[in-house]
Amino acid sequence: MRVVVAGAHGQVARRLGRLLSARGDTVVGIVRDPAHRGDLADDGVEAAVVDLEAASVDEVAAVARGADAVVFAAGAGPGSGIARKDTVDRAAAVLLADAAEQAGVRTYLLVSSMGVDSVAGGATPAGVDEVFTAYLRAKLAAEEAVLARSALAVTVLRPGGLTDDPGTGRVTLARSVDRGSVPRDDVAAVLAGLLESPRHGAVLELVSGPTPVADAVSAA
Repeated sequence: MRVVVAGAHGQVARRLGRLLSARGDTVVGIVRDPAHRGDLADDGVEAAVVDLEAASVDEVAAVARGADAVVFAAGAGPGSGIARKDTVDRAAAVLLADAAEQAGVRTYLLVSSMGVDSVAGGATPAGVDEVFTAYLRAKLAAEEAVLARSALAVTVLRPGGLTDDPGTGRVTLARSVDRGSVPRDDVAAVLAGLLESPRHGAVLELVSGPTPVADAVSAA
């Protein structure tokens, strides 16, 4: 399988790249900073230097062409302001969908976040600062835009609070789950499993739990 991962230098994305390359997949990682090439090479991932905030659909489609799947794991990051929540967390996800369609790639995995339902319908969640609210709105808008693409088999994964604890290989994965946390290792393992059995229009929430990853993915 050939997989293109946007935001490939992120913490979940690097874990995913290592998992995929270790099982024999070809992984192309989209990064903005050329200095990240070496880290990706160490992971067994081929780097494609593309700024998703400035690139055209044609430029991204050229990277995606020939892939079996694309994964959007990019994010503006915790230090970014409201504007970049939109240009990265929403607009870049839509750009990747446009590029996937142009390149003839059908499978699209979008890494989103638990909590986006709290801003549905323009709601403002209590006790949440304006930057994080903008992040949730950008993620929800990205979900809605990508899920509307009939040409794509889209799975949206909404992890709970991310931790750097070692993965347990056991999770709870369903359309709706109680709030909780999950190691980044286990998020990457679930993404790798979803790539092997793509859905069409699925939205899944993920936290730590009792079910082995392979069984959770099969049952979701």
